[in-house]
Amino acid sequence: MLSNQTIQGSIDELRSITKIDLCVMDLQGTIAASTMETMDIPAALVLDFAESAADSQAINGYYLFKVLEAEEVTYLVIAKGGEDAYMVGKIAVSQLRQLMTAYKAKLDKDNFLQNLILDNLLLVDIYNRARKLHIPAEGKRAVLLVETVSDNDAEIMELLRGLFFAYNGDYLTAVEERNIILIKSLGEEEGYQELHSIAEMIVDMVNAEAMVNVKVSFGTIIYELKDVSKSFKEAKMALDVGRIFYAETDVIAYHALGIGRLIYQLPENLCRIFIREIFGRDEIPAEIDEEILNTIQKFFQNNLNISETSRQLFVHRNTLVYRIEKVQKVTGLDMRSFEDALTFNIALMVVNYLKHLELKNS
Repeated sequence: MLSNQTIQGSIDELRSITKIDLCVMDLQGTIAASTMETMDIPAALVLDFAESAADSQAINGYYLFKVLEAEEVTYLVIAKGGEDAYMVGKIAVSQLRQLMTAYKAKLDKDNFLQNLILDNLLLVDIYNRARKLHIPAEGKRAVLLVETVSDNDAEIMELLRGLFFAYNGDYLTAVEERNIILIKSLGEEEGYQELHSIAEMIVDMVNAEAMVNVKVSFGTIIYELKDVSKSFKEAKMALDVGRIFYAETDVIAYHALGIGRLIYQLPENLCRIFIREIFGRDEIPAEIDEEILNTIQKFFQNNLNISETSRQLFVHRNTLVYRIEKVQKVTGLDMRSFEDALTFNIALMVVNYLKHLELKNS
């Protein structure tokens, strides 16, 4: 069904052009939209007309019309305002039919895309329905997933519709709350760098226009419509992995997840065995406090450069060396050695993953 707001906008436009007042009523006698301040015809008479065989009828200076969809009466249009009221009423009926057809086509397309994304279609159905909906079966595409942290999904969807259009080969839909899916068509020369720029643009625009922070992930580039579900699953995994290992990052690409993706796919029992081998227990030892962890992270960011790390942390070189040696004393890993530093960094990521699993299962 059309929204009352859509119907009201349509008849308001007709009223401003023709000066003819219009009213649209549903089959329960409820006025969906109207430009009339008052209506002197009883609703019962209008509903009686709906049951009649006539397509139109004149009663007490009002013209009544039926709006049909699949041979069924959906709405009743009432027109008043002079000798042109009949013609304007017919125009209103035609306009409402066109709106319902467009709305139905949009629902059909949304339904197809949602089932395509969720991998609910047979291969033959994908190509048959895509052909009927005029969606190209082949083409360079990728799926972007926009995760919102508020209830402004409708507003964000409208913002994105202003940027991405179906006639450009871009499609927007949603299969769950707080996640908007963009199937983005790409040019021959466009690749992951362009996808990253598009994702950053979405983050910046939504933040500026809707005052909402979002995260955007995207899967690998695909060339056939049947692989849309694959790119969607990759984008969804990227979002999950990013939430665990790259919490400060707003744009996450599946192809650039690195070690995070590897850890995410490991069984929980193997992760726990690995942590026990490194720390001798199921968690980071208490001796390695938050201050030491922050120091080690900064040390990693500076490619194990002691001088640069101490400068950025505003600590004496000896203080930094003391903290590094404390980690070595507790774990047996020397952070100045690349191999040991890599092992410790992976261990920290595994700990974060295990914490995520505990929260998820609690």
